[in-house]
Amino acid sequence: MPQIAILVAAYNAEQTLPRCLDSLCQQSLQDIEIWCVDDCSTDDTLSLLRTRARLDPRLHVLQTPENSGQAVARNLALQEVTAPFVCMVDADDWLSTDALQQALDIFNNYPLTDCCVFRLVQYYEDGREEPYGLPAQLELGSLLTGKEAFELCLDGWQLHGLYVTRTELHRQYPFDTTTRLYSDDNTSRIHYLHSREVRACAGTYYYRKHADSMTISFNLRRFDFMEAQLSLKWALREVELSRDLLRRVEGGRWVTFLACYRLYLEHEEEILPEDRQALQQRFRTILHTFRPSRLALRYRWKPGYWLMINTRCFDWQQRGYCWMKKKKKK
Repeated sequence: MPQIAILVAAYNAEQTLPRCLDSLCQQSLQDIEIWCVDDCSTDDTLSLLRTRARLDPRLHVLQTPENSGQAVARNLALQEVTAPFVCMVDADDWLSTDALQQALDIFNNYPLTDCCVFRLVQYYEDGREEPYGLPAQLELGSLLTGKEAFELCLDGWQLHGLYVTRTELHRQYPFDTTTRLYSDDNTSRIHYLHSREVRACAGTYYYRKHADSMTISFNLRRFDFMEAQLSLKWALREVELSRDLLRRVEGGRWVTFLACYRLYLEHEEEILPEDRQALQQRFRTILHTFRPSRLALRYRWKPGYWLMINTRCFDWQQRGYCWMKKKKKK
């Protein structure tokens, strides 16, 4: 029986898939299942996957009915998993040969562990490799409680979201499909929050950093970040969190919202009129989900961070803030 399942969502990934699949098929842990989902690619991704599936019976190929994004594709594969543990690997990333065995050893040795975090190395297009450090407790071989892990990935991803988890936990909290980008990050936070123990293993996840990544370059989908974090807020309504932690969640959401609005102002002239109108409606809708009492005091008094529910006043404040920032740079 497979011990670990790997979910791979692929869209126009024919250039990077071979290395990804090689790293999975060559794992020292042989008892695995690999679920690859083609998200209606327009290149030879699907053909490549089918060819590899004929060579390795552990590799299974699915296809979404329409291009829907990584979260939808991964959830499609998650329904098919038979292994007790599961992880995801992006189609342009790869694992060290021992990664899955190292994770399985942690689960076997520590039965209360619900999430086992990989070591993370960021791989750049010029060949540079940069380790992404783990929190001190995990570096020292200790553990985090679920709440501790949640807090660490809440603030700037001090704890990254690449890990192996129990299939039952993942099925209880599948990938968030609210938006095509970012909302699946919510799933990592929710998994950590509901874990009894979170530990790290010695296996390495290699994360490819693209200069033209949609999360780095300007793209209208970057504004999905606002709805993604609003989705996290709704998901946490049924969880008992301290007032301080809830304020941290709201504070992070407020900073994200402001960053999105300032990004909009920076690129306002590049955006088509109909897209600007749609974005303005999205901003108005999300602005009205904030309440001053739920934000820390530092956001109530810091210039440029005041919560103004009146959209016109809020717009004036942000334009003035951006103008002052440009003036200071000169």
